[in-house]
Formats: sequence, C-alpha cells, structure tokens
Amino acid sequence: MTDDAWTILYRGPLSSCNYACTYCPFAKTRNTRAELADDAIRLDRFVQWVQEIKRPVRLLFTPWGEALVHRAYQQALATLSHTPHVGTVSIQTNLACKLEWLDTCDWTRAALWTTWHPTQTPRQKFLAQCERLETAGARYSVGVVGMKEHFLEIERLREELPPHVYLWVNAYKRDPAYYSSEEIRQLTDIDPVFPVNNHRHASLGRACRAGHTAFTVDGDGQARRCHFIKDVIGNIYEPDFPARLAPRPCGTATCGCHIGYIHMDSPGLTQVFGDQTLERIPLGWPHRRPDPAQISALAEGGVAG
Repeated sequence: MTDDAWTILYRGPLSSCNYACTYCPFAKTRNTRAELADDAIRLDRFVQWVQEIKRPVRLLFTPWGEALVHRAYQQALATLSHTPHVGTVSIQTNLACKLEWLDTCDWTRAALWTTWHPTQTPRQKFLAQCERLETAGARYSVGVVGMKEHFLEIERLREELPPHVYLWVNAYKRDPAYYSSEEIRQLTDIDPVFPVNNHRHASLGRACRAGHTAFTVDGDGQARRCHFIKDVIGNIYEPDFPARLAPRPCGTATCGCHIGYIHMDSPGLTQVFGDQTLERIPLGWPHRRPDPAQISALAEGGVAG
C-alpha cells in the first residue's frame, strides 16, 4: 500500500448483538427486519463506492453490534477481499456466526479482528471457531477485555490458541488504578502491547492522520475524522469529498482506543503492526515478538488509565 492510501472505518446503523456484555460501552438494541434491510442497502452502496474509487484503501468494519451473523456483511467482506485496490479488509466480530462463507474470501487481503467474551460463550466453543479459521487459512487476531475475574481464563486461552495467533488484551480503563504493577506485568507477558493500550495518550494538538488519510464513514456516507470526534468533514458520495481531507491536529485531550491512537504519529504503532494495524496483528508474530523496552518507550507520555 502507498503512503496516500486511505484508511476507512465503516460503521452503519446496525446495532443488534447476540451478546450482552456488562462492560461494553455500546448500547445494544434488537434491529427489526426493516432496519436490517435498510442497513444492508447502505452497506451495499458503500461496497460499490469502494469498488469504484480505484484508489488504494484499507478497510475496517467497526459495527455497534455483531455484523457477521448477517449474510450482507459476509458478502461485503468477501467482495472487498477480491477487489485489487483494497490492501486489507477486516471486521470486528465475536465470531459467534456460522462460518460456511469463509472459503469465499481472499485471506491474503481479508482478516478478522475477533474478540472472546468469557461471560457470553465457553472458551472451548470459541476455540472451536478458531480451528475453523485455521482450516480456512484465515488471518485473524484474538482479543479479550482484561477484567480481573477473567485472568485465569485469559491465560488458558493463550495456552490453547496456536502460537502464531496474536492474543491482545484491551485494558479496562474506567478505573485509572484498576491494575496493580504485578497484574500489568502478568497481562504484558500475554500481550507485549498491553502497556500501550493501558494508557490514554495525550493527543490535543498532536499530528494525526485522522481526517487526512484516515476517516470513518456512517451508513449515510457522512465522514468524520474518527469515531471519537463527531464533526462531519464531508460525504463520501459527494464529488468534492477528496478536497475535504486535509492534515488536522487532534482536537481531543487524550486518546485511549486502538482504533483511534493508531492514526497518531505517536505512539507509533506502525513500528509494531505495519500494514496489519487494522487487523491488530504484529509484524512477524510470534517470531518478531514486540520488544517490551520498545513498547515502554511507545507508552511514555500517556495518561495512566
């Protein structure tokens, strides 16, 4: 992918989810058939736009709910994975979907950002889904929220996943003093990048690709810098949209989410993930395991919690 490639995060109106995690910050609803049909129409329009723009892009679907239980998103992932100017297309999923569609994807481009939710599905059931991904040759990472009551299960998941599958841990940041030093070390042994996620990074006025070569898109085509700044910068379906993109320093005090701070020049996670930042797979994992000293340097300057 070239330096001028667009990084696009798409989030349509879909909000239904088959899980009900207490720590999830998103309000879940149950969409009606009419709402699902409307979401599918908007998704199809977005997919057609991506196919027609003929410029290098990287894509990540970040739905409010669980998308891969719906055929429209399975087809979108497959279609875009066969689109030559799409460098990578990935989607966030709890993996609680049927997997017959896996063979329709080009896994040199497609990838899955999967998350295991211990309160919602047994570990062995989730691992069985991962085995299906392995058989299909799918590229994927696995994640889990680092709740203290789940530490033992997280350790067991790391032991039972194939070594080449990266297990990332999302820090629970609602309580700035949630983790002890020993607990941070424990989670860092599992995920070397955990210290970066365990910080809210100072961002106000700092350089960020969001709004320039990276942006989010909603179901109406409205584009915003990122999921955490609500101002609309333009609409992708308008012919003048490319002119709306420009370098912009960040306007928020801190940034604490992977899909936000990956666009900043610091913490510099392209050193760790390269072109696999959206799918959250470190370069060369596990043979090039991120250096804890390097990660510590990347985490400096963050706001604890």
